[in-house]
Amino acid sequence: MVNWKDYAPFSGLLIFGNIENLILASQGAVAHVNPIILCVLSLIAVIIWLLLGTYATKIAIKYADYIEIIGGIAIILLGIEAMLEGVGIL
Repeated sequence: MVNWKDYAPFSGLLIFGNIENLILASQGAVAHVNPIILCVLSLIAVIIWLLLGTYATKIAIKYADYIEIIGGIAIILLGIEAMLEGVGIL
């Protein structure tokens, strides 16, 4: 049985990570990547993160604050990169 309280410290990463996945998928669509390949790769990434999150939560819970900070920084940097690339600066 899943105890949702175990996942609470990671809720911000779950929400913003999914938003970042949408941003990266839109970058692939703008770059005219084959949509089937993009879909398959995106699903593989989501499944890997789901499995990793499901089974590694008990180990990682003591490092939740650090993971949240590092994940948040990565999401912000990837979002900035996507915006800059979208307006043609990169």
